[in-house]
Parts: sequence; structure tokens; C-alpha cells
Amino acid sequence: MEAVKLVVAGAGPAGIATAVEAKAAGIDPVVVCEKAGHICDTVVNLYHEGKRVDPVYRKVKVEPKGLLSFDTETREEFLARMERVVKEHGLDVRYRNEVQKIVKEGDEFKVVTGGGLEFRCPVVVVAIGIFGRPNKPSYPIPKEVKGKVFFALPKEPLKGKRVLIVGGGDSAAEAACFLAKENEAFLSYRREKFFRINEVNMCALDDYSSKGSLTLMLGTDISGIEAKGEQVLVHFKDGRDMEFDAVFYFLGGMAPSTFLESIGVECDGKRPKVGADGETNIPGLFLAGDLALEKGSIMGAFNSAKEVVDAIIQKYGARVK
Repeated sequence: MEAVKLVVAGAGPAGIATAVEAKAAGIDPVVVCEKAGHICDTVVNLYHEGKRVDPVYRKVKVEPKGLLSFDTETREEFLARMERVVKEHGLDVRYRNEVQKIVKEGDEFKVVTGGGLEFRCPVVVVAIGIFGRPNKPSYPIPKEVKGKVFFALPKEPLKGKRVLIVGGGDSAAEAACFLAKENEAFLSYRREKFFRINEVNMCALDDYSSKGSLTLMLGTDISGIEAKGEQVLVHFKDGRDMEFDAVFYFLGGMAPSTFLESIGVECDGKRPKVGADGETNIPGLFLAGDLALEKGSIMGAFNSAKEVVDAIIQKYGARVK
């Protein structure tokens, strides 16, 4: 467990700007957790080569409020600029560490990443953007099984069902243990043993397995699924076919709305509820960038980071300094 003053989830423009503003305000140490192996993943993946990036939004130039700004430039120039920002400000970015869990414990948060890191801190800023999505299997998911295949736990808990959970990380383990409480659960993982699951979750898996409510299917891989009556027929590569009432995939990645709901952030439809300063209904948990803005832009993300850090200093200055 690493003790820091601030954890920022996401190394896009809003996340990087938050870290820059926080360090300038005297908050240290600050850690930025990023699921990809590079910064600004949305720009990298959704902007084609040579695409223009500019501070003009809906024909209105957004004036900077904080330390970061830029003029019109190409995608490549912007990415190079942001790399320099990370280096010049000495930002501590932990790549390949997607934030998977944020739990409020008293006046502090426990933050857990998919890479196995754990942090304790008084304030968290979520700046993951709006384009996140869960990873899906390589084989197609037929429309006939819609409503029986999930990429997160449903709001209404299942009871008395035969369910399959697919995945080998902490999210899959936690879902399997949760579902095993009132269902016949099976956990399929393609490797012969788990290597990314923390000790607590591993003990829980062993416990439910010993009770017989959870069957661990290690070294199994799936070739495809199809509908069979009211059930999902799963084809395993070893030749077995098994029927389930529901199939849950936890292969990494998570839609922002699902992630926020899992933390306990209140939403109005698909949009999270935030104050004017970006703070959610959970004291000390802020949103920056696209998640906090009704209509976002890169300069808007930079400015929201400044506003969030100003609010952190005003409300929680004694805890973060």
C-alpha cells in the first residue's frame, strides 16, 4: 500500500493537467494511473495522422485558466508537447495500471489498479474520458443472447442461476465470488493458474470453491457462444459444450458509467452528478475533463483541471499538503 496525497485516474489532457496544477499548488506526491502504455490514449487512437488540434471550440477560442495551453497544431505536435509536459514537470505516471477500484475508508480512499498497485490517499480525481469501453472477446456475440451476456455486474442481482464468469483478474475474481453467493458459478480462465489476482481475492476464490458453489475452470479457452433456447451455449476449445443462464466477461477495461456506478457516484441518466467544482456526491472524489463537462474540448479539460485543483486546495488543503 503506497501512501500519496493525490491519485489521478487517466493520463489524458485532463489527467496530466490535474497533476501539473496539483504539483504547482504544493500537493506532493501525486500519482497518475493510466491503462495504456502511453499518454493521451484518445488522441493517439481517435485522431488520424496530421489531424488538427486547436483550442477553438464551436468557433470560440477557449482561453486558458491554468498552466497548460496550446495553439493550433497537428496531432503529432500536440502529443510531443504533452510528452514534454510530463517530463518537464516530473510527473509520476504509472502506465498499464488502469484504476479498477476506488473505495472510501473514513477520510481516505483506497485505490486499486489492474496492474496490482494499491494506494491510500485523501483525494482522488477521475479523468478517464468518455470513450472507455470494456474489452470484448475475439469471437462474435450473437444478438440472440442479448440480455444474457454482461460486461459488468447487473444492477439487479441474479439468484438461483447457472452462470459463467470469464477472466483472470481481480474484477473477474470479485464478480465470481459475488455471484457464487446465490448462484451456481463457474470461472473460466485460459491460463493454468492465476497470476494477477491479489491474495485476498485468491483466498475468497478458494473458499467458495471448497464450498462447491464455485467451479474453477483453469486452462480453458472459449471458441464461441450461441443461443440455445433460453440459455447460452458455450463452446470450449477442448471440445466441451456447456449451457449457462448468463455469461459475464471481465477481460479488462470498463465503460466510464459502469466504473463510476461501481464507486458509488450518483448519475443523472448516463451523466454523473457533479458540483460546479467537479466534486461528486462522495467527498474528496472529483471528476475532471469530459466526465465533468457537458460538452468537452482539450482546452476545456485543461481548465477543468485547474478548477478541480483550486477546489481541492480550498476544501482539503490541510489533508493534501
